[in-house]
Amino acid sequence: MKKVVKFGGSSLASAEQFIKVGNIIRADKERSFVVPSAPGKRFSADTKVTDMLYGCYALAEEGKDFKKELEAIKARYQEIIDGLHLELSLEDEFKTIEKQFKDKAGSDYAASRGEYLNGIIMANYLGFNFIDSAEVIFFDDNGVFNAELTNEVLSDRLSKLDNAVVPGFYGAYSDGRVKTFSRGGSDVTGSIVAKAVKADVYENWTDVSGFLIADPRIIPNPEAIEVITYRELRELAYMGAGVLHEDAIFPVRQEGIPINIKNTNKPEDKGTWIVGSTCQKSKYVITGIAGKKGFCSINIEKDMMNTEIGFGRKVLQSFEENGISFEHMPSGIDTMTVFAHQDEFLHKEQKVVAGIHRLANPDSIDIESDLALIAVVGRGMKSTRGTAGRIFSALAHANVNVKMIDQGSSELNIIIGVANEDFETAIQAIYNIFVVAQL
Repeated sequence: MKKVVKFGGSSLASAEQFIKVGNIIRADKERSFVVPSAPGKRFSADTKVTDMLYGCYALAEEGKDFKKELEAIKARYQEIIDGLHLELSLEDEFKTIEKQFKDKAGSDYAASRGEYLNGIIMANYLGFNFIDSAEVIFFDDNGVFNAELTNEVLSDRLSKLDNAVVPGFYGAYSDGRVKTFSRGGSDVTGSIVAKAVKADVYENWTDVSGFLIADPRIIPNPEAIEVITYRELRELAYMGAGVLHEDAIFPVRQEGIPINIKNTNKPEDKGTWIVGSTCQKSKYVITGIAGKKGFCSINIEKDMMNTEIGFGRKVLQSFEENGISFEHMPSGIDTMTVFAHQDEFLHKEQKVVAGIHRLANPDSIDIESDLALIAVVGRGMKSTRGTAGRIFSALAHANVNVKMIDQGSSELNIIIGVANEDFETAIQAIYNIFVVAQL
């Protein structure tokens, strides 16, 4: 059995955390391919190394002196090296980084050095091979990840090795310039490596014991999710559940590789298994609840709208012309509502409204702001009658006014729109009716 293990920034923030990680890897000889993140926060008021690098490079780009900031970054790594009692010097690496900063190598290069340097330390600590991700993970000239070339090169490289450390978060363009994934992209690297070595399991180690049914900032000590499908995870991640980068699903999903979310500080916990499909029933009707604030609704009315061919396309054309994506689009016979991110829509609202009038000639347009969307997700909802009714009942009992409800044909999720101010109350009410009531 082959296991690819990825460790997040909080798992590698200090020498103490590194030792925990080393013990986890050495406890299972099948954990032979490691993907590290950059050092995260050691305590709540601390700064992540990636943010330190961004700040340092910003000074370099402005032509200002950045020596003090670079020394602070160097000190963070030296603290880890000393704590692990390694005979390792990063002096030459930092000389290269300093030169590249002065030559304005780019913010992607700057940010990637966090994972790169941590990867060198990790490989040295474990006695593993080190592979620079810029040599094996590729992007095209438009900055789009080249999955086919990456898998070909990475598979060939790793097939010759019994173990390896491959830093997360970055790769390179065809000309060798460093390109990063979006924040949290080390999850994606782990998934890419898992696909390349045809791993049996991709373990993603972080500072929580898997996914929780709801946000612990809203629900105190929410129940954990034992098993979740890729599709359920996509729905929850899209609506803000942030344990795993949502794009990390695709490479392993294609190969049928399960992901196990584990806690570095509590390695004995089962964590959450993310799988393609399962016959295991959820403990509750719902798998999870997630949501976001900051939406607005554009309500369009026109008599006989349902008989006008192409009306919806004309409305959406105005959003497209102004570079605005929409989230949901519930409709009735003579009404149609488009939900969009308020911060995207706000500065272009009159252009969009004018475009809708020009293209679709509606009877009226009404805009409502400060809305939140909540996704209630669960494979168990399909076989359970009355789920939507229970949601409505719970929200009515909590005095929450529902602005919108939208259920997909897959019956995997129900999207509810409420006022921003009712967001937390709504999530608590839904959690209570489906989880607390069943305990």
